Amino acid sequence: MAKIEIYSTMFCPFCSAAKRLLNRKGIAFVEHDVTFRPELRREMAEQAGGDHKVPQIFVDGTHIGNCDQLYALDAEGRLDALLGGA
Repeated sequence: MAKIEIYSTMFCPFCSAAKRLLNRKGIAFVEHDVTFRPELRREMAEQAGGDHKVPQIFVDGTHIGNCDQLYALDAEGRLDALLGGA
């Protein structure tokens, strides 16, 4: 099973939507809340190629993007394989 990490903030509707999709698929993930942690947000942005908006989602350390990109992968039928055959 792939290691899924999601960087999020409190009250972010896109973060909630991304987590809802992963939960609906039964995918466990590690959440990093960057709300009050500017150093963690900087680290996230560096790993995400400069993108500082949330959510940012990583699979096995590879940046796959934000909520829209997560849903696009699902719509294309590529998300399950990427997440480890869920």
